[in-house]
Parts: sequence; C-alpha cells; structure tokens
Amino acid sequence: MGESSLALQALPGLAEVLPGEDLAPLLCEALARAGMSLAGGDVLVVAQKIVSKAEGRFVDLRDVEPSAAALQLAASIGKDPRFVEVVLRESSTVVRAAPNVLITRHRLGHVMANAGIDRSNLPAGEPGAERVLLLPVDPDASARALRAAIKAATDAQVGVVISDSFGRPWRIGTVNVALGVAGLPAVLDLRGGQDRHGRRLETTQVALADALAAAAGIVMGEATESTPVVRIRGLHWSVPGSDSRALLRPVAEDLFQ
Repeated sequence: MGESSLALQALPGLAEVLPGEDLAPLLCEALARAGMSLAGGDVLVVAQKIVSKAEGRFVDLRDVEPSAAALQLAASIGKDPRFVEVVLRESSTVVRAAPNVLITRHRLGHVMANAGIDRSNLPAGEPGAERVLLLPVDPDASARALRAAIKAATDAQVGVVISDSFGRPWRIGTVNVALGVAGLPAVLDLRGGQDRHGRRLETTQVALADALAAAAGIVMGEATESTPVVRIRGLHWSVPGSDSRALLRPVAEDLFQ
C-alpha cells in the first residue's frame, strides 16, 4: 500500500435518519454544510445503524410470536423470548448460549452477538413500541448502491465500508469491522510476496476493510457522538475491489466454534 499517513474526519451535522430516506443526498448535503469535499480514492465508512434505519429494518417486538425453540432458549439465558425469536430468524445456527449471552452465525456468515440486532440509540417510534433494529438485508449491495449514488451526485469514485462493532474471542471490548464493502479490496492478499529480508510470505492477508472500519470507529465513537460517517483520505490501492465475503472464514476453517 505504501501509505505513510491517513486523514480521518467525522461528518458532523447528520440528522436522525428515518425509514425510507435516501442516504446519498443526506450525506452529500451534510458534506456541503461542513465544507467537506469528496475526491477519488476517498473512503466513506458508514455505520450500519443508519443504513438499517434508512432501509426500514425495524421490528416491533409486540408483533413477534416466539417459537417453542425461542421460548426454551430464552428461559435458559434470561432474555426476552420475542427478542430471541428475532435473533433466531436472522441466524443460521447458535454458536454459544450462556446466561445473558447469545452468539450466533448470522445468515450473512458473520459470527456475532444477538445476530447484530440492536436496541441502543433508536427513536421510540409510536407510543408503546418496542423496536429493535436488524442488519441490512445485504450490506454489500447497500454499499454498492450508496457508492453509485455518490458517484452520480459528486462524480467522485469513492470506496464505501459499512461498519458495525463486534466483540472478539479472547479479547475485551468491541471494535468496528466491515459488514459491507464496495469500491476497494476488503482483503489484501500478500501471500507469495516477500518480507524485508526476502522471506516468502506464506499466510499474510491484511483485512483492509476491517482495519479502516476500526480506525473510523475511534472517530465515530460508540455513545452520544452522533457522527456515524467518517471520511478517510490518503489511501491508495492497486488491486481490484471485493466485497465483505472475502473477510469471512469458511466454516470448515473455523477453529473457534
């Protein structure tokens, strides 16, 4: 890659995103208000939550009828059976269940807590609503659509990363990772190259999109900052783009399940 420095800047002044809203105009308007431009090679890291909000990925738990499996699992871990039912619907398998902990393999292949379903920082909606927010149906498609719309509006060929915060095995704390990627390589495969001493690289693969998401997460914050979009400038790449599936380890190679 050859970068010696990157510049990360949060996009201020983005209002609450509502279901059905078009994110590209909202971002372009916020960029203009902030005096921020976009140039080819910039990367926009966008929090999953505002993508899901725009796509209307809300579920009201009042409308959820838990299955027998959800009732049994909820009783064993101490969670709302309606919430557990929604998690199971979004998951292909339960990886780990313990008191107040539910780790699943999401239908997209990510291993994550509660299938990525969130209750924090959500507007209340109608009185009495008990809303939760699901991941986008296809975060890679969402990233591609946002990238195309920004290109049409600004003529800038940017990369887009849709990010979410994950916990990690054997590590304390959360870190942002890439759920959706468009316009840049999600992984840089350095295998076959050489290190500084001429040794052949046998296993080195750099999770570029995850690294960008993690860096942007520091600028975004995780609480009340209300800055869910970060522009990254100064990155250069020369290999074709790929989507987030390049980051998923095949189940057969998962030594932690």
